[in-house]
Amino acid sequence: MTLPQSLPPRWGLTVPLPGLTIDRHRFIVERLPDLGYTDVWSAEGGGTDAFTPLAATAAWSPSLRIGTGIVPVHTRGPAVLAQTAATLAQLAPGRLLLGIGASVPAHVTDINGIPFDEPFKRTRDVLRFVTRALRGEHVSGDFDTFSITGYQLPHPPADPVKVILGALRPGMLKLGFTEGDGAITNLLFPEDVPKVLDAVGPQPPGKELVVKVFVCPTEDTEYARRATRPFLAWILNREPYRKFHEWLGHGELLRESHELWAAGDPEGAQKALPDEVVDGLFISGSPEECRERILRYHRPGVTTIQLYVSLPPEVFVSRARLLDTLTRLGPAAG
Repeated sequence: MTLPQSLPPRWGLTVPLPGLTIDRHRFIVERLPDLGYTDVWSAEGGGTDAFTPLAATAAWSPSLRIGTGIVPVHTRGPAVLAQTAATLAQLAPGRLLLGIGASVPAHVTDINGIPFDEPFKRTRDVLRFVTRALRGEHVSGDFDTFSITGYQLPHPPADPVKVILGALRPGMLKLGFTEGDGAITNLLFPEDVPKVLDAVGPQPPGKELVVKVFVCPTEDTEYARRATRPFLAWILNREPYRKFHEWLGHGELLRESHELWAAGDPEGAQKALPDEVVDGLFISGSPEECRERILRYHRPGVTTIQLYVSLPPEVFVSRARLLDTLTRLGPAAG
């Protein structure tokens, strides 16, 4: 059973916005529901942790849904993940999505000193543990990648917490929908969404498919390319994303960048990224043009569009300018 085609997507904003520390976001979060946004999302890699921004959001807004997209499964123990989610759920009952995933070695091994071992199995095991723990079950026994002597949450969430997986290719996508509450995917072109949906297969009601879309709302195309190309070259040359785009059929498009990166030439790898890749994976243009392109990601089965918005410097001149930009990008603009 697929989701109804008429079902409108939820719209989420990733916080903190680049260039703005989380303590300066309250005025944004408080206004988001008026602008049509339904969610606030956060992520965890090499900068801000995923949970503190969501705790602040829960305190600042009584209505916004909050989600992690994603928390790496290697860098926090299974019980720590469960208890952190359960605590956050007390602040936002019925409004929390816990997004977990394998992440990339750069965020697991390079900066945390933790081996990036068996990412699929580790993600599956953490999903199984956390799902059971959040239901209040006593969990004990051996998993493939860890063993639990015995753990039970003293205060499991009264309202269910959805657990979704960061997923790129079919194995993780199917795991998210068979054993979890769905998946979150990102860094793909709008025309790639049907292939992801095909890999997911039939979606029972209540399952989530979140698509994270990267946006730089400026009409200065050269600025947008300079600002976003280094990140894209870095992330697209991580093995999970390289394999993702090979599966999507973009291997030849990215071949030169991959070869230069492997040869130890990151600057050359950046320059070798075709403009069509930079412009396609990190949308730029006027807010209205960006919004039109964002809407191309909404296909039947996509339940949430999560925006990662990198604002140009001129937008930060005033709160009014910033809110106006988010308004023109968002769902209420239509």
